[in-house]
Amino acid sequence: MDESGGRGEPRSGNDESAERHAGAPARAADPTPADEQPTDGRRFTSEQHDDAPEAGPATPPPDGPEADSAADQAPGAAEGDRPSLRKPGPTGDSETGQNAGAAPSPDPGAPDRRQQPSTPDPNSRTEPAAPGTGDRPLAHSADGKGPAPQRPPEPRGGLLMGRPFGVPVYVAPSWFLVAALITWVFGGQLERVLPELGAARYLVSLFFAVAFYASVLVHELAHTVAALRFKLPVRRIQLQFFGGVSEIEKEAETPGREFVLAFVGPLLSLLLAGVFYLAMQIVDPGTVPGVLLAGLMISNLIVAAFNLLPGLPLDGGRMLRAVVWKITGKPMTGTVAAAWVGRALAVCVLIGLPLLTQSGALGSDAVDNVGMDTVLDALLAAILAAIIWTGAGNSLRMARLREHLPELRARALTRRAVPVETHTPLSEALRRANTAGARALVVVDADGKPLSLVREAAIVGVPEHRRPWVAVSGLAQDLTDGMRVSAELSGEELLDALRATPATEYLVVEETGEIYGVLSAADVERAFVKAMARPS
Repeated sequence: MDESGGRGEPRSGNDESAERHAGAPARAADPTPADEQPTDGRRFTSEQHDDAPEAGPATPPPDGPEADSAADQAPGAAEGDRPSLRKPGPTGDSETGQNAGAAPSPDPGAPDRRQQPSTPDPNSRTEPAAPGTGDRPLAHSADGKGPAPQRPPEPRGGLLMGRPFGVPVYVAPSWFLVAALITWVFGGQLERVLPELGAARYLVSLFFAVAFYASVLVHELAHTVAALRFKLPVRRIQLQFFGGVSEIEKEAETPGREFVLAFVGPLLSLLLAGVFYLAMQIVDPGTVPGVLLAGLMISNLIVAAFNLLPGLPLDGGRMLRAVVWKITGKPMTGTVAAAWVGRALAVCVLIGLPLLTQSGALGSDAVDNVGMDTVLDALLAAILAAIIWTGAGNSLRMARLREHLPELRARALTRRAVPVETHTPLSEALRRANTAGARALVVVDADGKPLSLVREAAIVGVPEHRRPWVAVSGLAQDLTDGMRVSAELSGEELLDALRATPATEYLVVEETGEIYGVLSAADVERAFVKAMARPS
C-alpha cells in the first residue's frame, strides 16, 4: 500500500504527519500579514534608558560588573527545537489556492521593500510592534551566537533493509506481528496438505511470509521506479501491517501520469502471480515448492485485486481520482470523489466480509454458529475497514493541505527590517525599528552587507533597563546560505527551503540580492494553520 494508499499506491509525503506539505508543518503560521497580527505583550519597545548612548559601542553601567555582560546577552529563553515544518504527504494534489494575504504596503510611490533605512523617514508608515516570539525560541548561547542550524534527522520507519534505487526500505515493527500471524495460519493449512512435515511446517510457513512480503516490496518498487521516472522524489518504502507504503513526496503533474503511477503496482502483482503460476507447471503440486508457489500466486492475485478497488487510499482509488481529474480538470474534485468511494468501501468490507465468509461464498463451508473463525473474520474485516476509512480521510486532508499551500508566500509573510551596525545598543536599534514601522533587525557591516539576524526570542529575554547596555550583535545569529531565502518562494518550495535549514528567522532577499526583510518561522507556521482551517 504505497503511501498513496492501499498496498501499493503512492502516498506522497507523509501522512504520518499528514500535516508533514508539504510537510506539513506540524505547527504552523497565520497567513495574516505580519504587521496585522496581534501582539502578546512581548513587543519591540521604543522606550529608551535616559543615559543610553545614541549609537556606538555599548558601555556597561557603572555599577554593573563585567561578569554581568554574559547574563545580559543570554536572555534566558529555554532552548527548544524549532517547530517542525513538515511537508505534507503527497505534497501536491493541487497547485491552486489563494493568496494568504497581501503584504503590508509601503508608502505610496515608494518601492515595496521591507528593509527600512537606518534614518527614519518622517513620511514612512508606522506599523504595530513585533508580536511575541514562537512557542519554542532558539536559545542564546554563551558567546552570544545561536547554535548552527542543523538539518532535521531523516524520520525512520523501523529496520533499514537497504536502498534500492537510492530509496531507503524499512521494515516496521508491525511486520513481525503479521509475519507471525501468517506463519501460524499458513502452518495450519500445511498440516492438512502436507502432514508429513510435522513441526517443520512452521519453518516453511515463515519462508512463505518472507516471500509474500518480498512480492509486496516488488509492488512498491514498481511505484517507486515510476515516480523516479516522472522525477517525483520518493522519501522511503515501508513494509508494515497489511502491506507496504511508498512515500512519494509530490503528486504527478497530470492525470495520465497519476493513473500510470497508481496502476503499475497492481500490474506488477498480476505479473508476479503469472510467474508463480508458470513455475507451478514444472513442479509437483503435492510438494513443498508446489504449495509455496500456489500460495504466492493466490496471495499476489489478492493483493492486485484488493488494490484495484476504486477507492482511496488504494491504488484503484488513485486511478479513479485520475479519471475524475481528467474529466473535470480539477484534482481536488477527483480526490473528494475517490475518498468518499473509499469510505463506502470501508463500510462494505466491515459488513460484507464476515457475511461472505459465514455464507461460504469465499470457498469455505457455511457456518451457522459463531465460533473462533467467525470472530477472527470479523476482526480482520474491522482492521481492513479502519485502514481504508482512515486512509480516505487522510487523503482528503492532504488534498486540502496541498490546495492551500500556494497561500504561503514569503513576500506576503515577510516582516520589515531595519539595518543596524554590530555595536548598536539594543534600545537604540528598537527605537529605530519602531520609528520606521519595522519588526525585525538585520546586523550589517560598514558597507551594508548583512551579517546576522537579531533573534526576537533573545530580545524578549533582555530586561528593558539593560537594553541600552547590550549590543545587538550579542543577540544575533550568524547568517548562513540556507538562512537566505528568495522573496519569490511560496508553497511547497518555501517549506522545503525552511526545512533544509531550521532556524527561527530567515533573511528574505530579492533576486538582485537586495534585502527585502526578515521571515519568521512562527509567522509561516501560523499562516499554515490558518490556511488549513479555511474550508476548501
